Amino acid sequence: MGKFKKALKLSGILVDEIAVMLFLLIILPSIGIKVPLKISLTILTILILKDVLFVPFLWKVLEKRVEVGEEALIGAEGIVIEELRPEGVVRIGREYWKATIKEGRAEVGERVRVVALSGLKLIVEKWKR
Repeated sequence: MGKFKKALKLSGILVDEIAVMLFLLIILPSIGIKVPLKISLTILTILILKDVLFVPFLWKVLEKRVEVGEEALIGAEGIVIEELRPEGVVRIGREYWKATIKEGRAEVGERVRVVALSGLKLIVEKWKR
């Protein structure tokens, strides 16, 4: 991930601390409401602790690559349901797909891996772990 994207995500995480501190230290005093420094620092400490506790979980979600469409299928493993000679049916996860094997044949029960798509048909190859 690029440095700019990381910085953008980090600034998004810190925006609540920045907003609250601006409110407590600049906006409220400008309208005549003085907030004691101890209270401001206590609030800031609580917000920072919240980030320390929750950001590791949040960061994993932000880092996760969302896959839909073709990119979600390329590289996926499946099982042959109907012999591929060269066309047949495979199961990828819980879904059944028409498929064409790239080379040779594949028997029922053999493992395959998706290498490409052709319309709504998968192009697969035999796969051994």
